[in-house]
Amino acid sequence: MILRHLAAGLALALALIGCATTPSANPPPAPLTVFAAASLHAPFTDIAEEFHRRHLEIEVRLSAAGSADILAQIDAGAPADVVATADEATMHRAMAAGLIIGEPAIFAHNTLSLITPAGNPAGITGLNDSLRGAALVICAPHVPCGAAAQQLAAAHGLALQPVSEEGSVTDVLGKVTTGTADAGIVYASDAQRAGDRIEQIDLPTAQDVITSYAAAVVAGTDHSEAAATWVAALSDDWAQEILEQAGLQLP
Repeated sequence: MILRHLAAGLALALALIGCATTPSANPPPAPLTVFAAASLHAPFTDIAEEFHRRHLEIEVRLSAAGSADILAQIDAGAPADVVATADEATMHRAMAAGLIIGEPAIFAHNTLSLITPAGNPAGITGLNDSLRGAALVICAPHVPCGAAAQQLAAAHGLALQPVSEEGSVTDVLGKVTTGTADAGIVYASDAQRAGDRIEQIDLPTAQDVITSYAAAVVAGTDHSEAAATWVAALSDDWAQEILEQAGLQLP
C-alpha cells in the first residue's frame, strides 16, 4: 500500500514538472515597433488596435513624433520595424540613407489648415495682412508641415513671420488650443481632431499644396514579414476608412 502511494505521488510530481517545463503552445506576440509622423498618432492608434485583432500574433507598439525626428532616431539606431512619414521628401531621404528596404507605399494625403483659438480673438481672416503682429506658430522648415506651410504662403505671396517654429504639428496645435498663439498652420486632420477648441479659417488654395504619407519597412528589422504586413494593411479598406474618418484624404 505504501509503495502504491509513493508511486502515485512520484507520477504526479513528474507530471507537474513536465507541465512546468513544456514550452507554451501559444508564444507571446512578436512586437512590431512603428515609428510614425505625429499627425498619424490618432488614426494609427485605432489601426494598431484593429490590426492586432486581425493578426493576434503581432503586437504593435507605436512611437509618434515629427517626421524629421523619427528619421533621425532611426538613423541613430533606434529599434524600429516600420517608418511612416508625412511627406515623400522625408521618405526619399530615408531611402538615400539606406534606412528602409523595398518600395515605400503611399497610403494617404493631407492638406493644410489655418487655425486660431476658439473665438478667433486676434481676428485672423486668412493668409493675409491680418497676420501682421499676430503670434503665428508653424512647423520648422525641415518638418513636412513646415515645408508645406512655406509653400502655401509663397503661393499667397506672403512671407511668414512666425514667433515660433515647432518640431511637430502636434506642438503647433497645442500652442493654438492653449491660447499661447494667435494662429497656427496645421494639417486638416489635426484641425478636425481639435474640434471646437479651435476655429478654422477657410483657405481656398489649400488643395494646391498636398502632402503624401508614405510607409516602409525599416532596414535591419528582425520582423520584416510582420512589418510588410502592416505596410500592406494601410491600403486595406478597413484601414483606409479609419484614415478617412480621421480627416486624411485617400490616394
